[in-house]
Amino acid sequence: MKVLSFIPGAKNIPLSQLSRRIDEIPKDRDLLLYCRSGMRSKSAARILRKRGFVRLILLQGGINAWSGQLIRPK
Repeated sequence: MKVLSFIPGAKNIPLSQLSRRIDEIPKDRDLLLYCRSGMRSKSAARILRKRGFVRLILLQGGINAWSGQLIRPK
């Protein structure tokens, strides 16, 4: 089983749930999109841009490239 890690303060929405949970995402602030390697976050950005989101930042290389603090769920 894979151990998932999260950036503290992040709202985690799987790509498969993004379209139905879009109302949970604020349009009035910068959004950092990330996944494990960076591929799913690119897909998420395309979906969000089509819905009018413009303040998107993609974490290049995904969580694997993150050097900051991480939370591992218990």
